[in-house]
Amino acid sequence: MNRTQDLQRLQKETFDICIIGGGASGAGCALDAALRGFKVALIEKNDFAAETSSKSTKLIHGGVRYLEQAFKNLDFAQLKQVRHGLEERQIVLQNAPHLARPLPLLTPVFSWWEGLYFSIGLRMYDFFAKGDSLPKSRWLSKKETMLRMPSLDAKKLHSAVLYFDGQLDDARYCLGLAHAAAEAGVAVANHLQLIDFEKDNSGKLEGAVVSSTLDNGVEPPFSIKAKLFINCTGAMADHIRLKANPTLSRRIRPSKGVHVVLPYEVLKSDDAMLIPKTSDGRVVFAIPFEGQLLLGTTDTDYTQLENEPLLEEKEVEFLLDTLAPYLAKRPDKSQVKAGFGGLRPLLAASESDSTKKLVRDHEVEYDESSNLLSLLGGKWTTYRYMAKETIDKAGELLGVERPCLTADHVLVGGEDFAFEDWKIIQTVYRLAKDIAKHLIRKYGSRAHKVARLTQENIVWSQRLVEKFPFIQAEVIYQVREEMACTLRDVLARRMRLEIMDWEATQEAVPVVANLMAQELGWTQAHKQKQIDEYLQLVQSFIKSAE
Repeated sequence: MNRTQDLQRLQKETFDICIIGGGASGAGCALDAALRGFKVALIEKNDFAAETSSKSTKLIHGGVRYLEQAFKNLDFAQLKQVRHGLEERQIVLQNAPHLARPLPLLTPVFSWWEGLYFSIGLRMYDFFAKGDSLPKSRWLSKKETMLRMPSLDAKKLHSAVLYFDGQLDDARYCLGLAHAAAEAGVAVANHLQLIDFEKDNSGKLEGAVVSSTLDNGVEPPFSIKAKLFINCTGAMADHIRLKANPTLSRRIRPSKGVHVVLPYEVLKSDDAMLIPKTSDGRVVFAIPFEGQLLLGTTDTDYTQLENEPLLEEKEVEFLLDTLAPYLAKRPDKSQVKAGFGGLRPLLAASESDSTKKLVRDHEVEYDESSNLLSLLGGKWTTYRYMAKETIDKAGELLGVERPCLTADHVLVGGEDFAFEDWKIIQTVYRLAKDIAKHLIRKYGSRAHKVARLTQENIVWSQRLVEKFPFIQAEVIYQVREEMACTLRDVLARRMRLEIMDWEATQEAVPVVANLMAQELGWTQAHKQKQIDEYLQLVQSFIKSAE
C-alpha cells in the first residue's frame, strides 16, 4: 500500500464507487467491489479498524447468546443471525489462516442440571454449524475441566461444556482486507476525512470533499469523484447519512462495550471461558490473546460519539466481579494491565429500544434522493456477507451485476501459509523462537519480508520492549508496506501492544517514534508532538480505569 500514490489517484481519477469508512465492512466492500471489476476508492478518516473493528472480543462466532434468545423468544431474526454467523465463521478462518484460528471455549457449570442445559444448547449450536471443520461440543468431567483450566474453583465446580468458535486479530484482519483491496486495484487512503459532499442540481452526490488529518491543513481539501458513494462508517453512519440527506431519520443506536486485560496466569489456560450469566443479562468471555487474558464485554448506551469510549473504574469492577465466582483466587484490580472501549453500531427501529435486546443484524439502505448507499449495523463475523449484499446492490444501481468472489479470496499473508515456516525464519535470520513465531502469526507468508529487513540493518532485529516479541523491523515494514502514519497506527492496531500492556506501550514509544521519524521524514518538533500526544492519551486510559 502506498498512500502518496493513492492520494494522487484519488485527486485525478473518477471512480465507480467511493467507500467511506475503513473498518471491516468498508474494507470488505472495497475488496468485494474490486474483485468484481469496479474501479474503487476507499477512504478512512482515522486508520483502518481504528474504531469498532479493532475493539471487539476477537471472536468469530454465530453468537451462543443469540441462539438462546432465539428459542426463548421464538425470535427468527436472532436465529437467522446465528446461522449467517456460523456460515461465515469457516470462511473467515480459511481466508486468513495466519490471523484466525479455532478456539476452544469452556462453560463451567455448578450442577448436573446446568451441565445438561448448556450441553443441549451447544449441541444445537453445532447443528447450525454443520459442515464446517471445527470440533463438536462435548460435556467434560470435573477432572477433565480442571486439567484444562486449573485456575477454576474446584470446590464449586461440577463440570464444564467444551465447544469451539474462532478467534482473530481483528485489527490486523481488517488491515489484511484493506491491503488485499489495494493489491486488487483499490485507491486506498487512511487519515483522510470527509468534510462534505458535492451534489448536482437534483441533490444527488457526485463528489466527496476530503482533507488529510496528518498535514495540519498544509494541503488544501480536494474532491473525490465517483458514480456511487457507500457509507460504511459504523457507529458514525447517521452522521454521513444526514450530511447526504438532512431529512433522513437516525437509525443507529450506539452501544458501548469494554474489555480489561489481565495476566495470562489469572486463567492459566489456552482455552477461553464463556460466562453464560451476568447481572446485566449478557454473556462475558475470558479469552487468551497475545499471551494475556482478555475479559469482556459490557453493554451500555453511548451518545458522546465525538469522544472515544474509555474503560472506567466501575466497568473494571463489574468484569472482575463477573469472573471472580468461577476462580479459586479472585482477580485483583491491581492486575489490570490494559483495557479498551468500543462501540457497537446497533440498528434500532426506534430510539426507545434497549441495546441489549437489539439484534446484531445489518441492513443495506439506499437513499434514492441522494444516491447514497449505506451499510448499517452488523458484526465482525458477518462482514463478508454484509459486503456481498452491499456490492450486490451497488452493482444493481450501476447496471453492472457480477458475482461475488470473496468467499475463496485469501488475504495478504495467507497465500501458501505454513505456520512451521517460523523455524526457517528463526534459522535464516537468527531470531529468537518467540519472535519467529510471532512474525509468522501476524504477517503469514510475508513474514520473510519483515525478517529480511533485519539484514538491511542489524539494529532492527532488536525488541521494542523486553517482554514482548515485537521487533524494530516491524515498524519499518508497517510504514513502508502497511500505511502506518502515526504512533498509534503502529502500537494500537498493527502491533496490538496498546490493548495488551499500557506500561510496555509507554516504554516502546521513543523507539517507535525514532524509527517512524527516520522513515517518514518527521521534523524533531513533529516527532516530539507525536510522542507527547500519544503518551498523554495512554495516561488518560490509565487514569480513567483507576
